[in-house]
Amino acid sequence: MTVRIEGIEVPVADGKLAAWRLGDAPAGAPQVVAIHGITSTSRAWLAIAQALGNRASLVALDLRGRGASSPVGPPFGIEVHADDVLALLDRLELGRPVIAGHSLGAYITCRVAARHPDRVASLVLVDGGLPIPGLPPGSDPETLLGPVVARLRTEFPDRESYRAWWAAHPAFGDGDIDPQLLTDYADYDLTGDAPRLRSSVRPEVVQVDGVDVLTARDAADLRCQAVELHAPRGLNGEPPPMQPPDVVADWVAGAPELRRAVAVPDCNHYTIAMGRDGAAAVADAIAAAVSTSSG
Repeated sequence: MTVRIEGIEVPVADGKLAAWRLGDAPAGAPQVVAIHGITSTSRAWLAIAQALGNRASLVALDLRGRGASSPVGPPFGIEVHADDVLALLDRLELGRPVIAGHSLGAYITCRVAARHPDRVASLVLVDGGLPIPGLPPGSDPETLLGPVVARLRTEFPDRESYRAWWAAHPAFGDGDIDPQLLTDYADYDLTGDAPRLRSSVRPEVVQVDGVDVLTARDAADLRCQAVELHAPRGLNGEPPPMQPPDVVADWVAGAPELRRAVAVPDCNHYTIAMGRDGAAAVADAIAAAVSTSSG
C-alpha cells in the first residue's frame, strides 16, 4: 500500500532541509513532527503514518546529511539537529506540538524539549533517548552500529541490489513489514548513478551524531509529558535491546507523574517503527499524546 507524501522546504542558515507530510490525515488534523534515526531518513515513518490514519498529520524531517537533506552540513550533532527541528516548527507555525523521535531522533527531541520546554507539548520516544548500557562516553559509535555504517560506504550496482540488502537484513527476518514500504524506504535512500549507487546518508554525520548519542542525558531533565516505547531486541533482531527495561523503569521513576513506558513485544530496533505491529503501537501512542495535549 502506498503512503501519500507531500514535500515541505525548511530554510536554515546553511541551506534548505526537506520535510515530508506523510499519510492521509485531512486538512486541520493535529500536526505531529517526526524525527528519524541515525542512518535512516524520513521514510522510516511510512508504516507509522499508515497506521496513524486520519488521527494526526505526521511531518517527518530528513535530518541534515541524509535523504533529500544530504547536501546540508556540516555542522552536525544533536545540538544542530535540535535547532533544525525548531526551524521546522517555525516553518509549520507550530507552537507546542507533539514530537516523536526514533533512535537518534529520540535524543534530538529530548534536547529540543530540555532546551525549549515552551515549544513542546509532549514527546513520544521510540527505542531511544535514554543512556545505552555498555557503551560509555568516548566509545566509537561503530562499536554499536558496525555493519550499518559499512553499508554507507558500499556501492550498489542497481536498485534491486539495495532492495535485496534490506530484504535480507536480520531485523526483518520475521516478515512483519510491508514489502512495498521496505522497497520505498530503500529506493528513497539511494543516490548517485548505476552502477555506483550508494546510501544518501553521509558517513561523517553518523560519526559526529553517534558520539553525541553516547553523551546525551537530556531525557533525565524532561519536564513535559513523555512516553518511551521500547523493543525487546536490538539492531540485528537479537538481544540485547537498545533501551533495556530496567533503564526505562529508572527513567520513569524519576518523574512518574510525567513519564510512562510501553514495552512493545515481538519487535526489534527497526521493526518497532517499520513493522506492522510496532508501527501500530507507536501510532497509538502518538494519537494518545495528541489527544492528551489537545485536551
